[in-house]
Amino acid sequence: MTSQRHITATAVSADSQAPLTQEQVKQWQHSGFALVSGLFEAELITAVTHQAEMHYPDANSERAGAFNDFGSAGALNFPTKEPALNALTLAPRLLNAVAQLLDTQVPQLRLTQSDLWPKYGQEQNAKTSKQDNQDQRIHVDYPNHTTVHPSPWDRPEAVEMIVYYSDHQDTGGATAVVPRQGPDDPAYRWPIVDSPGIADLNYINNREAAEQYFAQQRPQLARWRQQLYERERYTAFKPGDVLLYRHDTWHRGTPMQPNSRRLVHNLTYRKAAAEWYSTLHIGWAWSAYRDNKFLERLIAGCSLNQRAVLGFPQPNSDYWCTETIAAVGARYAPFGMDMTPYVRAQENL
Repeated sequence: MTSQRHITATAVSADSQAPLTQEQVKQWQHSGFALVSGLFEAELITAVTHQAEMHYPDANSERAGAFNDFGSAGALNFPTKEPALNALTLAPRLLNAVAQLLDTQVPQLRLTQSDLWPKYGQEQNAKTSKQDNQDQRIHVDYPNHTTVHPSPWDRPEAVEMIVYYSDHQDTGGATAVVPRQGPDDPAYRWPIVDSPGIADLNYINNREAAEQYFAQQRPQLARWRQQLYERERYTAFKPGDVLLYRHDTWHRGTPMQPNSRRLVHNLTYRKAAAEWYSTLHIGWAWSAYRDNKFLERLIAGCSLNQRAVLGFPQPNSDYWCTETIAAVGARYAPFGMDMTPYVRAQENL
């Protein structure tokens, strides 16, 4: 059941080059988030869901506890031997949507995170620690993505997202977000540093423990943070829905239903020029040398835009010369990589 505080997804456009509607782009730019549906083909969502369900144990398994934390220790990071997850990470419609939000072109995007993981609901009387992720404190994400602070609101440099593979009615665990209400919104006062783990504030993940810490250490800040919880809205997600948000959007994870498993996929893309944003998980180059050569096959089969998102030089890059074209061609020749675009670019210099 949903309430007025729940957000339901709005359908994207049929235009593959500009899949987000103007209203969705404006909402992300002004409010800090947009929950959308239909960005991916249903068959792709089904395939990724199946791969994740085969990989992660169900809620009643004794093995569930080994994966019940953000990222699951890199168990399903991009790239994987699971082709559907790789395909979703580089889906052209997805990349075009990110380019819309950042007002740029796809070759100017860079992937910094693609991580599919489960979250499991705990029993009602389960003991929790300060770092428990069931009922999170409200926070912003930028500290573990960059060593700096996000640029002013009208100069966004990255897009975060959560792809949901579960139904909130079955699992709970809605993502709570705080809509920004214009440049003078007191909830988004500058700089955005009033969150556990930033500057000299202790990192505490659990909501109750975090707010007790603020009440004891900084009572005025504790009172200010209460407005964030009061203004929360909750994602009423369905399989395939995508929450597009920002590193400086106030949000948090809310409690799951006991004995349930929620599957989600966190992805982040930045502008190529924003080098101060880090790759959050182990880079794809570590996936080379596998006997099945899945990374090499993936790169060989990518479009130029998809390769660019992975940091592969575009045909007009200064990297390319007669020698590098021949050398890269030799590396990927067994997988059918077409070097023609790079050759033609050199011929046109």
